[in-house]
Amino acid sequence: MALLHKIVSFTPNHHFFINKRHPISSINSITPSTSPFTEKHSTERYQRDQWVYQNTTTSCNHNPFGDSIGSIREDDIALQLPELKKLLQVLKEKRASEGKCSEGKCVPGDVFLVGTGPGDPELLTLKAVRVIKSADLLLYDRLVSNDVLDLVSNDAKLLYVGKTAGYHSRTQEEIHELLLNFAEAGATVVRLKGGDPLVFGRGGEEMDFLQQQGIHVKVIPGITAASGIAAELGIPLTHRGIANSVRFLTGHSRKGGTDPLFVSENAADPDSTLVVYMGLSTFPSLSQKLMHHGLSPQTPAVAIERGTTIQQRTVFAELKDLPEKIASTGLESPTLLIIGKVVELSPFWPIPTKQESCLMQA
Repeated sequence: MALLHKIVSFTPNHHFFINKRHPISSINSITPSTSPFTEKHSTERYQRDQWVYQNTTTSCNHNPFGDSIGSIREDDIALQLPELKKLLQVLKEKRASEGKCSEGKCVPGDVFLVGTGPGDPELLTLKAVRVIKSADLLLYDRLVSNDVLDLVSNDAKLLYVGKTAGYHSRTQEEIHELLLNFAEAGATVVRLKGGDPLVFGRGGEEMDFLQQQGIHVKVIPGITAASGIAAELGIPLTHRGIANSVRFLTGHSRKGGTDPLFVSENAADPDSTLVVYMGLSTFPSLSQKLMHHGLSPQTPAVAIERGTTIQQRTVFAELKDLPEKIASTGLESPTLLIIGKVVELSPFWPIPTKQESCLMQA
């Protein structure tokens, strides 16, 4: 049995701010501070996770996003441990009453790694919806939209395990332990991830860890951001005579830093489409390296913030100009980058070119 007490508490050195969500009538009027996603400071997130704090000195009816939020949420994991242990015991007792436990050991439950797509809940698969509604416990990431969480059964428990730059609510090792503990207690555990769980989602690591512990893992794919967002903008990732391949890149190296672009020499292919995930902060370096290795400065490109959601913002520009335009627009994470001649085929491409008729005839 994996030990839940291995999960240690920590004190993040961050200031907390919250802006209430409001109706949006035009995507061009959106401010970056509002988000459809379950950001770590989201009011919706706290309301869905408040079962965790039931036995703390803080009332669940109290708004934790006031002036004293730092003191309330500092020991996030430490506050949750008592409730998590209690939930484990409840699950074991339930499984025992169903005849699925004997001598303190339960028949392990299944773990589902579920992709929720780029943000629009209507892009979920039917299988994903069915599994979400049947789960006992759901561990969800930052880029899982609140609309998706609305599908969760009232009897199920939600636990936020999201990560963002400079703030990890859980380490990857802690997430592994949580998945294992609850699966061993016989729970049906769903791990919700934005996009597809096996495309830059670390789903492969979680699957490998659990399988080594004898836990049955099922992967339910999601529409990855590259496909969902490109379709939203009318950009074909491949196109006969223009792009004969597509390449997905991560904007961050495993060890972090600002220069993960070891593949840029091979990536500078004018006949390929490049899609860069998590590359907002490193894009100035990437664009320079791509041009240095031969990609034309006039290559069409686009940056898309919060694609497929009502709060989507896009910046189209030639490769040489895109970093400056991103900075002046103030795009924030999550932002996807698409680079290649296919971007010019989008009906939203704003720059007339002499090649336009040739591209459309290809």
